[in-house]
Amino acid sequence: MRIDAMHMKNESQLIADYKNGKEIRKFFDYDPFKSFGVRAEELKMRQFKRNELAPILEECNTRWGAGEETLKQIEKLKNPDSVVVVGGQQAGLLTGPLYTINKVISIIQLAREQEEILGTPVLPVFWIAGEDHDYEEINHVFLPEKQRLKKFKFNQSHYKKKPISEIKLDKSLAEKWINELFSTLEETIHTKEIYNMILKAIHDSESFTDFFATLIHRLFEKEGLILLDAADKRVRKIENDYFIRLIENQPKISEGVTQASKELANMDYTTSLEDLDPSDGHLFYHQDEERILLKRTEEGDWIGKQEEINLSTEELLKIANEQPEKLSNNVVTRPIMQELLLPTLAFIGGPGEIGYWSILKPAFHSLDLKMPPVVPRLSFTFIPERTKKALVATGISLETALHHGSADEKEKWLLSKQQPPITQLADDLKKVIEQAHQPIRRVAEDIRDDIGALAEKNLFYLHREIDYLTNRMEQALEEKYEKEISQFELIQMMLNPEGGLQERTWSVLPFLNEYGTEFISKLARSSCSFKNQHYIVEL
Repeated sequence: MRIDAMHMKNESQLIADYKNGKEIRKFFDYDPFKSFGVRAEELKMRQFKRNELAPILEECNTRWGAGEETLKQIEKLKNPDSVVVVGGQQAGLLTGPLYTINKVISIIQLAREQEEILGTPVLPVFWIAGEDHDYEEINHVFLPEKQRLKKFKFNQSHYKKKPISEIKLDKSLAEKWINELFSTLEETIHTKEIYNMILKAIHDSESFTDFFATLIHRLFEKEGLILLDAADKRVRKIENDYFIRLIENQPKISEGVTQASKELANMDYTTSLEDLDPSDGHLFYHQDEERILLKRTEEGDWIGKQEEINLSTEELLKIANEQPEKLSNNVVTRPIMQELLLPTLAFIGGPGEIGYWSILKPAFHSLDLKMPPVVPRLSFTFIPERTKKALVATGISLETALHHGSADEKEKWLLSKQQPPITQLADDLKKVIEQAHQPIRRVAEDIRDDIGALAEKNLFYLHREIDYLTNRMEQALEEKYEKEISQFELIQMMLNPEGGLQERTWSVLPFLNEYGTEFISKLARSSCSFKNQHYIVEL
């Protein structure tokens, strides 16, 4: 395995300016690359419910098949000097798109790096957003099929707005789905092992979150990774007074993030959080197996968007204290809940997350908290040997492939095989025919209108026959050069799928099938600078 840093031209302006220390940094409390010592000392001044949280993490991670290293790390959480590096994601099927794997690797690498520097326990924690309810976002994977990526959807019944952690996994349907996926993959020396690993994870799981967590632990068994399901009702119980603080400070939180959003917009930065309003409650209420996003009225009551719930502040505070499992966070209050629950040395975020974290500083300050250092996650593109060979064969540079894909290069190459170009010949022929056909159309129009229309239709049919011949010639050309064309299509599919980075679309499954799990372990144990934009991993 070879890992090389690479400069990317299409990084968002906000992220580029954030990494380079531009004015956007004023929306954060710490330098993302060199504030960890200061942050660790500040965390020693705060209290956390370590002894209440640790047994919950131990039970969950044991149930998910965690290795010994993870259990040792959980024990270290009880140490008042220990801190964590945290990042999170929804519980995607087969771990979701590759950026989830990349985020886990980022958490592990930064935790290990800072533990060596600080000389204190730094624990890697992955926050599973099990309370999220976007089932359509996590119920599919993309796999290669005939040099194209195909969407394979898991067709278990749709669950409205039910939290993912509460959706029971249909094991029989899941096994059939896995069989369908593996039928598209070429068999390798790793296929049987990976297939059995996934089947066991299905059989050991009751929910979608269980399935996700079990697979993550299989892939990172020796890395000491701690998984935390934010939807765990036992975790919610120890968050009750944190919910109370969020409710009591809602006006300051909402007004602060709304104002920060406007300031960013005035600086021409865009984030995924728009249309914010001081009336936003930034909390969900759980009712009838659905999550209802709350807003606050001028009178101070809390209502759902469709007014399906109406609670006074006193009623909501009572729920927070006695039944906190009925509440959950949205993207604005989730980071604050992480900050209250965990001694967070650093938060690992993707580009979208860092974008919306840029408006959260006032929300943290409203509870007398500092936003932790927000570190951009590592970004990887995996390049198998056959893709490297395709780049050499086509003469396409890696930079071109990543930034623009190979579709344009394929068209240029095909044109070079046509002397003169087929489309040009067809267009010239159409012009000649149209000119030669003009006298008969004129006579036809003079005879009668319907005969004139018939002549126009006749010309249309002549053009259509030319188009048919053109298409068949182009098709035959592609068949003649099928092998060469497949090289261009492989590059497009592997390095610029859907016009974006590989990590946004690809599942980890094809790479596990081809290389086994060892390449992930090697990557987790490598050392990559978080200042670099992107890494190329040659497999």
